[in-house]
This record gives sequence, C-alpha cells and structure tokens, in this order.
Amino acid sequence: MNHLALITKTQTLIAAGDIVGAESALVELADTEGDAALMVVLDLLPAKDILAVIREYDNSKESVVNLLVTPEQFARAVVIEKLYKDLTRTHLRGMVNSIIFRDDAEPIEFLTAIGDLDGGSEALADYFSEKWSRVEAFARTGTFDAMDDHGEMLSQTALLASAYVKPQLQQEEVADQDWMELAWILRYECPDLFIEMLMVLRAKASAFEASFGEEAESEEDDGKVETSDTDRGKATPSARESDEESAI
Repeated sequence: MNHLALITKTQTLIAAGDIVGAESALVELADTEGDAALMVVLDLLPAKDILAVIREYDNSKESVVNLLVTPEQFARAVVIEKLYKDLTRTHLRGMVNSIIFRDDAEPIEFLTAIGDLDGGSEALADYFSEKWSRVEAFARTGTFDAMDDHGEMLSQTALLASAYVKPQLQQEEVADQDWMELAWILRYECPDLFIEMLMVLRAKASAFEASFGEEAESEEDDGKVETSDTDRGKATPSARESDEESAI
C-alpha cells in the first residue's frame, strides 16, 4: 500500500475512534512490507496519532507499533498525553511501562528524549502523581518507605548531591518494570531529570493540597453547596464541550 494512503487511512480511523482498526492497518503494513516500512510511516505520522494508538496498550499482547516506536517519537507523544485529561494516569503509566521496559529498549534513551522536550518533566511528574510521598521518601532516604520518612524535603542542591551516593537499593530489588524501577533509573542514571521532575511533582502536590483546603473552607462557610452555576452550565461543561476538551 502507498504510504501516504495508509497514513490517510490511519488518521481517518483514529478520527472515527477506531483505534483497533488503525493499529491493525499499521500491523498489516509491517506484515506485508516489513518493519522498516512501518518505521517510515510512524516517522510521518503526527505525534497525536501515534499517541492515540500506543496509549491504548494491551499488556496481554505485544503491539508491533509499541515495539518499533523510537525514543523521539515516543517522547513527542508522551508530552501531549495530558490533553486527554485522564486524571487517573492509567493510560500514561501503562504506555510508559510497556515501551520503556520493552525487551530491546534502553530506558535511558527514552527518558533522555522525554527530558529534552518542553513538558517532559511535567509528563514524568504526572506518571508519578499517585506515588508522590513514596518518591519523595526515595529522594530523601533511598528507600520507598514513606512511613519512615519524617524529615524535611531536600533542596535541589542536596538532591543533586544525594544522587551520587551509593544506592541503598539495587536496581534488581525494584525491577518491577513499573514506577519503582523507573524512579530508581531516574535518580541514579538521570539525576538532573529526576530532580527537575521532582520539583514539578512537588508543585503539583502543593497546588492540589491548596485547592483541597480552599474547598474545605468553602464548604464550612455555610454548610451548603451552591448549585446555581452548575444549573446554568457554568461549573460543569456541557457534554459537547467535555467531548471537545477530552479529545485530541
């Protein structure tokens, strides 16, 4: 199949929400013309279309797209994943784990590519968002036990100095192909990016706690919930607006 025709077909399927069909078209190209042909097409596809395919990972089967995507292509997709507004970060974590820890991958190459882009450290902070206290404990103590960490958060200078001390945990001890191993690699093999990510993560945690406090104070004011804005469609977007915001 002509590569441009395949790209058009893939984009049409993605726009229609048929991600499985889009991936199947790409897989068919690899089956008929080889991996090199698929790599050419992936290099021509916009990052948002590659993202649409790779974020719908299925860990029960291998995806040829996930196996062939390059660090640069992956990085461009990762930094725009936030446009999906997935508050659980489930797709982001699954996508990162399935590609960075694939058999032939060099995690540092992928992490470096992410760190080189604007928004890269923010994307990594989103990845660790639900593990903030344990990542913070790891930065301070070298272990992931947040219960034992009661000290003050380390400054950027102290964090940089701690990156070069002997690890308390060896990589083999946290080789879960998940957030712990990724945090270990970042701290000891990409320390600058780890610190940058942690600064963003701290800011996100602080902003969340501040907004939560404001919410609590607002509810305590009169004990009632004001619904007039919601009724007028101000507080909650309409279904059409919500769809437009969550789609790429």
